[in-house]
Amino acid sequence: MRTKVVAGLLFWIPVGGTVLIINFLFDLFDGLWILVPYEYQPEQLLGYQVPGLSFFLSVIVIYLTGHLVSNYFGNQFISLWDKLLNKIPGIRLFYRSIKQMTEAIFVSGETSFQKVFLVEYPRKGLWTVAFETSSLQGEPHGHIMNKEGESVSKDKNNPAYVNLFVPTTPNPTSGYFVVTHRSSLVELQMSVDDALKMIVSGGIFVPKTPNQEIPNSGSH
Repeated sequence: MRTKVVAGLLFWIPVGGTVLIINFLFDLFDGLWILVPYEYQPEQLLGYQVPGLSFFLSVIVIYLTGHLVSNYFGNQFISLWDKLLNKIPGIRLFYRSIKQMTEAIFVSGETSFQKVFLVEYPRKGLWTVAFETSSLQGEPHGHIMNKEGESVSKDKNNPAYVNLFVPTTPNPTSGYFVVTHRSSLVELQMSVDDALKMIVSGGIFVPKTPNQEIPNSGSH
């Protein structure tokens, strides 16, 4: 009986979780239409409510917006919009933080999650998964190097100190930013997607180890 109950749970929990997420997305996109004047909302124009209509219309609007802002004039508009919001006290803090986090998750390049590492955090003996967010070096790195008596690394692709984002479980959009020496890290071969799945699941999902020799842990 226990085996059959567990088998039933293994079927229904993923299905139920998926339905809850889809329902959350539908409610989220439905809520976005509050920005549209009441008389122009889809249900008011049609005269009746169509389940999921706001969700699909929102997806279309997002796609068309992405298409428009991807060209030269769209980029100029986004640049002016960013400058406007970044001049408003209070709003600029939230806008800039959310924008940078969104770019880190969805955009590839110097501002995205680039590599997956193991780092001893929050103390020695405890290891957690972290992401390299940038290979750029700035004032904090210079101060750290001066304090440690090290010279600035000339290799931009392999700097001595690494910018890391340490996400929280099960919500990887929140976490901590830390700067640490590359020698204290263990670089993993798993993809960013697999690492995010592992974090969200709290370690229940563990990606397969690549067919390669694992470094001797005594060297770290």
